[in-house]
Amino acid sequence: MALVADSMTEIDDDPQVASEAAAAEVRAALRLTRRSADIELALALVLTRRLPKVWEALAAGCIDLRRARTIVEGTSHLSDRVAGEVVDQIIEPATRLTTGQLAALLRRVCIEADSQQAAVRYRQAVSDRRVVVEATVEGTANLVGLDLPPDRVAAIMARMSELARRLNTAGETRSIDQLRADVLLDLLEGNGHQAVPGRGMVDIHVDLDTLAGMSQAPGELAGFGPVIADIARQVADQQHHTQWRWTATDPDTGLPVHHGTTRRRPTPGQRRQVETRNPTCVFPGCRIPASQCDLDHRIPWSQGGPTSNDNLAPLCRHDHRIRHQTGWKHQPLPGGDHQWTSPLGHTYTTSGKPP
Repeated sequence: MALVADSMTEIDDDPQVASEAAAAEVRAALRLTRRSADIELALALVLTRRLPKVWEALAAGCIDLRRARTIVEGTSHLSDRVAGEVVDQIIEPATRLTTGQLAALLRRVCIEADSQQAAVRYRQAVSDRRVVVEATVEGTANLVGLDLPPDRVAAIMARMSELARRLNTAGETRSIDQLRADVLLDLLEGNGHQAVPGRGMVDIHVDLDTLAGMSQAPGELAGFGPVIADIARQVADQQHHTQWRWTATDPDTGLPVHHGTTRRRPTPGQRRQVETRNPTCVFPGCRIPASQCDLDHRIPWSQGGPTSNDNLAPLCRHDHRIRHQTGWKHQPLPGGDHQWTSPLGHTYTTSGKPP
């Protein structure tokens, strides 16, 4: 009994020993490795001590463990106070977002919570940019660029995609992903490809106040997500020879009330209006930019559906195919939302807008 009492005293007096003892209990009970037990214990401590509202939502079944981990990871760089403020804003929408949507929302709210510190973190990260090579178990290799400026990455990806589309002619057996990979290898090896004029077009959504330097609200880089205000202004400044589209929104609802273009070479009017109304694919959980989507006839043309704005909605190629091949039903709702009914009868509501 004395030995047990001495051991308990040591645990009470030494936080490190207490932590190791708790991890050992988790390890034995759940049959985990020591490393896995340490990870589970660390998550539990963060949730109960640093982010209690996330713990409450998890315990109540409002969110699952994946979303809890997403919130923990997405706020790990913030002080306890700022992390708590961010959680206050995202915990309710977290219950109905995918982990991808939740991660994008977290990035935006974290930038808004402390824009100056976000800019400092960005500059520090970019200063550590590098390229690494990783061997795979299949005998191939991954070439990875880390901590690169997102605007340049978006422009490079747009350029590679354009070159890949030019190569994707009749008789081509490679997929578009394979073509992009081969374009990347060719360009880095110095093999010739016909140049695409100018930089790749970058699709940026940004408030006028941010462009004017009156606000540090983040912008939204299509296909990437939130970026700090400095990057949003920089990207906008570089788009001298591309189409500019503007949208006026209702300050109370955020819904578009008017839109237009500053150039004479617009996209077709209907596509522009549909993309303005729904900047992403409207299928539940999808974040593909509307500019990369098909315009789907809710009532098919073959069944008499008109080519009108209220019968059109952006769907990425994958979700477009899923809708028509598997029996999903789509119904627009007042206020800009969309209701989807699955083949099993489950209903989902989505706004088609990035969070």
